[in-house]
Amino acid sequence: MGEQNKDKLNWLQRSLPEGLVVDAGWLEKRGYSRSLRNKYVAHGWLNQLARGVYRRPPPKPPEGAGHETLRWQPVVISLQTLLGCPSTLGGRTALELQGFGHYLSSGRRREVHLFGTGKPPGWVFKLKLENRFVFHNAEKLFKNEASRPNRNKAGSDSGDDLLQNGYIWQPWGQWEWPLTMSSPERAILELMDEVPQRETFHQADVLMEGLSNLSPRRLHTLLVACRNVKVKRLFLWFAERHQHAWLKKLDRKHIDLGHGKRMLVRGGKLDTKFNITVPESIDAGG
Repeated sequence: MGEQNKDKLNWLQRSLPEGLVVDAGWLEKRGYSRSLRNKYVAHGWLNQLARGVYRRPPPKPPEGAGHETLRWQPVVISLQTLLGCPSTLGGRTALELQGFGHYLSSGRRREVHLFGTGKPPGWVFKLKLENRFVFHNAEKLFKNEASRPNRNKAGSDSGDDLLQNGYIWQPWGQWEWPLTMSSPERAILELMDEVPQRETFHQADVLMEGLSNLSPRRLHTLLVACRNVKVKRLFLWFAERHQHAWLKKLDRKHIDLGHGKRMLVRGGKLDTKFNITVPESIDAGG
């Protein structure tokens, strides 16, 4: 191997962590031609996961543990840390990862919900994974989403910054890579946006019943910033149904609930306080 190619291989091994994923564009920008990529694949220095998609081979699993399969977490970490595509985990996925999954039925456990202002590269949705990625436009609920969350600030209750109150980090894997995800307060609003199309009233209800420790300060910031009237009304309707302690501390003065009625289900009943049509009964399961 020539000295230059040896240097390039050494740089790649330093800069692309084992198990993380990049595409041909990322490698091309750093001087790795198609012929060089093919050589690395032939020598086992790179795995080719799909056309134009590569990863550094992960550590070999312990003997008898079976083959190492591609998991969704390294893909998301790669998007967040290497590929400049700051998609965050949100909604149902963020709630599950923070321990609220036992309140949810397993019907959609194989979906991983990503939120961002720009859709991830198309190859992300073509990878052979046990889970399926579902992308949501984050600006549907919150504007000014273009700035990437600051790891040093998010998850703090100090200040009124939307990013501070909207995101947390959770370590994953052997090297404790940080997965960026919505805080519970933001994630439940994201999930409310899916009711009743992808999430049932019953699911949202049993989930809200378990959210007894939400931060009223974070909720206030997020509800004031949220641009979706249906989400805010529905969240507050569920909150009043369960009367958690944080509800009494929630300042609703600047939360804009809009005007007019919102029909969420046909043949339901109108809640006159929040002007939303809800099911006669939400205890039917599903």
